[in-house]
Amino acid sequence: MKKLFLMAIFAIATMGAINAQNVTPSEQPAAAEEQVNIDGPKISFTTMVHDYGTIEKGGDGGCTFEFTNNGNEPLILSNVRASCGCTTPSWTQKPVMPGQKGTIDVRYNTNNVGGFSKTVTVQSNAVDNPRIVLKIKGNVVVTEVEE
Repeated sequence: MKKLFLMAIFAIATMGAINAQNVTPSEQPAAAEEQVNIDGPKISFTTMVHDYGTIEKGGDGGCTFEFTNNGNEPLILSNVRASCGCTTPSWTQKPVMPGQKGTIDVRYNTNNVGGFSKTVTVQSNAVDNPRIVLKIKGNVVVTEVEE
């Protein structure tokens, strides 16, 4: 009898805990809805990774990352830095107005033979993502015998 009583209490407690977990959308805090409509600059890249594939030694190591300011205030890139000296970034220096596009040009030194995976870190005043990491990767090969 005592065992049956304990099992009944356990079952009731479990049901109460399960019901407490179910929150209907109307019961969710209003703060979650307010965060969706944050004012300010917002950055959006068309792609975050550039794959060179296989590239010849001394070949074109350049690529461009394009971004858009989807916010309602000017977007400013404050710093763009590569993970090593073999990668050189240059970027749009002037403020990018709402709805406008900007670019980050990246040049990898293709005299370095072998596989590579490098990053470029972008710092901005974007309210949605002030620090973004872009990636380049590929494999540099020697296709002709060098004399």
